Amino acid sequence: MRPLDPRLIRRIGPARRYILVTAGLGFLTALLILVQALLIARLLAPVLSPAPLSDDGLRWWGWVVAEPARELAVGLAWLGAVVAARTAVAWLQERLAHRAGVRVISEMREMVVAHVAGLGPRWNASGRTADVVTLVTRGLDDLLPYFVRYLPQLALAVTVTPVMIVVVLGLDWLSAVIVVATLPLVPLFMVLVGLLTRERSARHLESMQRLGTRTLDLIEGIPTLKALGRERGPAERVRRLGDAQRKATMGSLRIAFLSGMVLELLTTLAVAIVAVTMGFRLIHGDIGIETALAVLVLAPEVYLPVRNVGTHFHASADGLAAADAAFALVDDADPAGARRSLGAAPALTGATLRVDSLDVLTPDGTRLAPAGLTFEAGPGQVTALRGPNGEGKSTALLAITGLLRPDGGTVAVGGVDVLTDDAAVELDGWLAQVAWVPQRPDLGVEGRTLSLGMRQRVALSRAFDSGRPLVLLDEPTAHLDRGARAEVIDRIRALADRGATVVVATHEDEVLAAADAVVDVVGAAVASEEAS
Repeated sequence: MRPLDPRLIRRIGPARRYILVTAGLGFLTALLILVQALLIARLLAPVLSPAPLSDDGLRWWGWVVAEPARELAVGLAWLGAVVAARTAVAWLQERLAHRAGVRVISEMREMVVAHVAGLGPRWNASGRTADVVTLVTRGLDDLLPYFVRYLPQLALAVTVTPVMIVVVLGLDWLSAVIVVATLPLVPLFMVLVGLLTRERSARHLESMQRLGTRTLDLIEGIPTLKALGRERGPAERVRRLGDAQRKATMGSLRIAFLSGMVLELLTTLAVAIVAVTMGFRLIHGDIGIETALAVLVLAPEVYLPVRNVGTHFHASADGLAAADAAFALVDDADPAGARRSLGAAPALTGATLRVDSLDVLTPDGTRLAPAGLTFEAGPGQVTALRGPNGEGKSTALLAITGLLRPDGGTVAVGGVDVLTDDAAVELDGWLAQVAWVPQRPDLGVEGRTLSLGMRQRVALSRAFDSGRPLVLLDEPTAHLDRGARAEVIDRIRALADRGATVVVATHEDEVLAAADAVVDVVGAAVASEEAS
């Protein structure tokens, strides 16, 4: 985690206007703090010192307060106006920062979801999707304090603090020297606390993702557990995961509170040094009461933005860890749609699909499944892919759709290679001509109340009525009874008779019998380096 992550700043995009306005409001806040401090000093000085006021140290700044504080009533009115203006600026600054944060987080969610969607169904079946769900919801939500609190305070630290130091220097050089000497201690302690915060935040995100994964798996499996009478079995496990999440959250909060206390104590001691030094000098008459009051009011304002930067950075550490995980996900995995060439997709109507020597590595990299798959599928024909489980029938269909990048071979239409790296076509144009029905179709939230067989029939009906020239079906009759199976086979045959190219991955003898061509799909072990 970095205090100012360039990857995160680049994502500000449309919210950059809000950030710039926030920085401008920070400078306005500095001017209001200056006026407020000088007004307080001018109002309190006659009360604390009945002697005539001297102008030592205030001649340079006299134009700021000019006449208004000579009468108490007028001075209090000016002071109230300044405080009200400072409150309004702070409110507007936080509102704009909140708006900017929401927009950036929304864009980051879209970035992660779009990237994961581009990785294809095979990656989504790897078991990491639950972690992604947790990351783009609760994980990135924790990033909001970074924009609402941290970035505005960072803007104040680079505007208010230098202005206040220059003002204190103009009033009293010795106090300015003390401030400049003690100010670097604040970022030093910020770094020390941040080293502990980084590890704690990573553990918090990990426990949150683990809890989310187990909970989503449990929700998905509730019907099965209910049918087996074991729906209460995982309760203890979920309770333990919840306790781990609670402890991790409380640990992060404890670090945030402790870091705030450490920085508060440090700045309090630094201001105390200025105050004690000022007291001795007042006793000896080396400084005027009005100048001393102005310096004492301004000194805490010098440290406040820097201290708040540390406090809010540690409070937003969980969100920064989530952002880091999001960028790592986007940088590590390369989506199937990231192609070097994006030519127009050829028309599939009336064209022959040729798959030549198609190879796809398994996720563990030990096998090719399929290995060297070669076949032709023409319009008006049903081509069946046959083979044992795990040999790559479903993977071959994914490669043909373009949702999975093959590791070798070509997919061509009319002699034109369309899906491999060197000759890839625009994916949307290709998919617009393809109807694909996986083994377990997902129809959305409403469709999840249907049985698997009903979902499959609905998905098949949509594919049959789509009018697309290439139809890819993965085990279309696996979850159907005998009557429904015969109906689906008849519709597959009718679809081909209307001129569509149909490729079916199946184990069913009835489907194989209705096919015009049957292709055996086989896998192969990857030769080791020693053997080669």
